[in-house]
Amino acid sequence: MSTLRAAYSANSKANKFLNSSNAKIEIKFLRYYSPDEKKQLKGIVIGLYEKEDDKGPKLTTSAEKFDDRVQGKISELVKEYNLSGKVGRYKIFNNIDPEYRSAIVVGCGREDIGFNELEFIDEGMENVRVAAGIGARRLQALDMTEVHIDSMEYPEQAAEGASLGIWRYQEYRNKKDREGLPKLELYDSPDVDAWTRGLFKSEAQNLARRLSDTPANQMTPTTFAQSAVDALCPCGASVEIRTMDWLEQQQINSFLMIAKGSCEPPVMLEIQYCGTSPDDKPIMLLGKGITFNSGGINLRHPNGMDEYRGSMAGAAVVLATMRAAAALSLPINISAIIPLCENMPSGMSVKPGDIVTLLNRKTMAVRDVDKAGVVVMADPMLYGQSQYKPRLVIDVATLSYGVQKTLGGGATAIFSNSHYIWKQFQKAGSLTGDRMWRFPLWRFYKKLVTEHVSFDISNNGSGPASGCLAAAILNELVPCVDWAHLDIRGVGMLSRFGVIPYLRKDRMTGRPTRTLIQFLYQMACPDKQKTM
Repeated sequence: MSTLRAAYSANSKANKFLNSSNAKIEIKFLRYYSPDEKKQLKGIVIGLYEKEDDKGPKLTTSAEKFDDRVQGKISELVKEYNLSGKVGRYKIFNNIDPEYRSAIVVGCGREDIGFNELEFIDEGMENVRVAAGIGARRLQALDMTEVHIDSMEYPEQAAEGASLGIWRYQEYRNKKDREGLPKLELYDSPDVDAWTRGLFKSEAQNLARRLSDTPANQMTPTTFAQSAVDALCPCGASVEIRTMDWLEQQQINSFLMIAKGSCEPPVMLEIQYCGTSPDDKPIMLLGKGITFNSGGINLRHPNGMDEYRGSMAGAAVVLATMRAAAALSLPINISAIIPLCENMPSGMSVKPGDIVTLLNRKTMAVRDVDKAGVVVMADPMLYGQSQYKPRLVIDVATLSYGVQKTLGGGATAIFSNSHYIWKQFQKAGSLTGDRMWRFPLWRFYKKLVTEHVSFDISNNGSGPASGCLAAAILNELVPCVDWAHLDIRGVGMLSRFGVIPYLRKDRMTGRPTRTLIQFLYQMACPDKQKTM
């Protein structure tokens, strides 16, 4: 800001006051735009490192170049406003450059920060996501049509934060009331490939957010199947849609016994992506796709029931991951199974105590219809293993309240029979900022779901450890292969507490899509140590 003395010939009193020695008026530089100019407003996000010891805050490399471009105005403003560079703290300046309507200086923390062993996260990468996300969203609120992002030395993470930050679910708002999505561009960095990878990964997570947040009457099993075809076929992945007749013929009975309670026909998707030799065994993904889970006859409480449109968040994450893997051309074979149905009360609904015989000839008792997730996943999981002979099975599902109460939105719960797989997921989460935490898979829990007189497995087990019991049930279905179960009940649905700055409060998150993509990259390219 500059202190200006203004003179108005039309008002002598004003002239006299303004010319007095006591008058200091700060006036913002304003520029008026024609209608054509308003359509093309550009903004820029630049980073500021936090001050350390006796040193003041420091601009990032690209920010220094922008500062030179504007004759040092940014440096002067940083000093004038005493900006600290703390993560997420920002200040917006207008009309300091002819090309950019607004420039936002965002703190991105300490310059030398990296991996934090206690938090088990790369704080440097996560700080850049936060800074880019906050900066892009604030410029979006100022109606910018194009936003240029400083890479802050991490172009991939800057792309992720910015793209996730500006996206919001507004499919059913009046078009004139929708918030515009500015075009994102990388500012002053040659690493366009890393920026593009970040956009691919964040757009995949945004796809999962959109699918999960869509109302249940607009995201039925059939609609989800069509969305899968639209998203995957252009990327080179194949999609097979299995309908009721095929499901009955293949005796996918555990899935059908839940689906029959709804008038919406069930669908099972088989998705294949071949990124390497067809002879290589694939990794199999399984996503729970209950497009609305009312609890069936064990009806859930009506308060907040609309959140259970997100009971297919696991399916959304798997679909989004398949799209990103294909778009990024990962050198790995992946097969995915997505069973899609509703769990509704009706005269055809499964009743508490009903028993079904699974494809492996074991019997499962449905003692709690509210816990339909493991029932829906049981036969599809067995079918996928017999069909694809995978080297690794990963299932993603919103299953247990216990996990949500334990971890909240802090991390995805992972259960695995392989220490190597767990360590790979842990590494992936530390790089993406979307962390995992391992829970026990002990014989103690196996006994609580299998030791019954009249059937082999119960769908709820005995005792309060709902997350561990659900994992123990699924573990009974993968006897001879490496396996990981991701329970996303706390992270994949509505975000309410401790919301990540580049996501939205009270909206579906699409988590942990980027972590799953990073894990697949590590499995495909084990010699690489960093993000793709």
